[in-house]
Amino acid sequence: MTQQPFRRSSQGAPRLGQRRAPFGLGAPSGLRSPMGAPQPVAHPACPSLPERGCHHPLTNHEANRQLAYCEDTVKERFDRIVPFLKDVAALPRDGELGDRIQDLAQSRLDHGFDEALVNDSWIDGPDLRGLFASATFDALNAATKQFGRKLEDQKDDALSTSSFFLDCGFHAVDISPCSDGRLKGLMPFIFRLPPWSFTYRKAYAGALFDVEEDLRLWSEVELRRFREGVPNRADVGSRYLKIAVYHGSSSDPHHEGCAAHGSDERKAAEAALDRLQAFRQAVENTYCCGASTDILLVGVDTDTDAIRVHIPDANGDVSVHRYIDNAYLYQETLNLERDAAHLAIYDAIRSVNETDDWGRTTGGEPHDGMRRFVASLLINNLSQIDYVTERYQGRYPAEIIGHAERYISVGDGFEEVQMRNLAYFAHLHTVEENTNDLDVGIKIFRKLNASHGLPIPIAIHFRYDGRVPGGRERAVARAQRVCNAIRERHSELDEQDMLYFQLTVQDRLSGSEIEEVSQA
Repeated sequence: MTQQPFRRSSQGAPRLGQRRAPFGLGAPSGLRSPMGAPQPVAHPACPSLPERGCHHPLTNHEANRQLAYCEDTVKERFDRIVPFLKDVAALPRDGELGDRIQDLAQSRLDHGFDEALVNDSWIDGPDLRGLFASATFDALNAATKQFGRKLEDQKDDALSTSSFFLDCGFHAVDISPCSDGRLKGLMPFIFRLPPWSFTYRKAYAGALFDVEEDLRLWSEVELRRFREGVPNRADVGSRYLKIAVYHGSSSDPHHEGCAAHGSDERKAAEAALDRLQAFRQAVENTYCCGASTDILLVGVDTDTDAIRVHIPDANGDVSVHRYIDNAYLYQETLNLERDAAHLAIYDAIRSVNETDDWGRTTGGEPHDGMRRFVASLLINNLSQIDYVTERYQGRYPAEIIGHAERYISVGDGFEEVQMRNLAYFAHLHTVEENTNDLDVGIKIFRKLNASHGLPIPIAIHFRYDGRVPGGRERAVARAQRVCNAIRERHSELDEQDMLYFQLTVQDRLSGSEIEEVSQA
């Protein structure tokens, strides 16, 4: 059975209330489009586009406005860099060139450069690659500070989220999306989940997370519950929720899907589900059958940001063939009143396990907490569908529908900075442990940057626990070791002066200062 790409069948979505999976591969065959079929004219959620937009009754328009301001201000810093460099290249080469570059940088980028980078420009001309990398890292540092302030403003929302997760029966939510930069804004944009101290997010190429690493994290969370009662006591019947997030493209499924899986959405979904099942089995095998874990598989159409949630059954089992596509759900609830739209979403979650087709199950509905959590994801994502509809006429434009990342983030990543196509993320402590993530990122940036003569900016960032003696020193040594290993692995690019690095470390304590360290 070939998994369909994210798209709407020309015959329309099934009506809510019918006793079958309302949106998924469990639907009758007449509702499926074969993979690779021509892109339908209608937008999957708002078919009246481009003539007339849609406004869903459950959309949070104030949140959309705030996110738009954040996205515009952050991306503008990066967008100004190349036009600035073109103007620098046109400056006359004389003894005043360094001063002119600094003045131009202050007026165009709102910052200057290290004098060593510009003082000798009059001899051999401006170091455009060095200026590009330095300006990129300055834009990243400014974005980190802006997002840090935003996180401070969201403390009340985080407390509310904490209460909601615990009320749903989850004492921890561990999310592993694909490291593709188009999913970089997963939490604040696509899922609309504010930060919570017991929400963990680590990205891996193809969403192929490290099962052993996640098992270690699981044991840390459970030990803290046992010793400290945080966020609740170990004898409370709550669960650890593990989520994997894969992605596809509704407009160009064969080329703009997940690079780690050859743009094969079926492989991406199945591979992510295999990891989820392996994680749950690892917990049970290691800590016995009483160890409560739930798993959830989510897909994202990176053209529209609409999600696809694979609904577990009462046994917690997930199928790639049993899901709710939120683009379909958006259209089915578009003309309802708010209360009716809420009820329709819960009805869709209940009925999806009643399919008698490929996604059939004898397990029944998931537990109430899972239903509430899934409903929250679907409702939150309706606002993001409207966000893309209002700002980009439903689909991201061609220049950003594919890869358009600005830098490669290596290590622990900048938890504060989460925005689409800002960074490609490679989570690794040594290059050897996860070369696939790094190599996919380098391949992407060969096309994005190197093919145009621009260098590849790589931001290496590790966090340490300030309570542990020597933690900072080990984090610095790790950043330097990874930097040298990347240079060695991609020595051809390094010798061509196409790799530029920024090394930083940061205490794990929320709000800690980011510290830049030397590369030596």
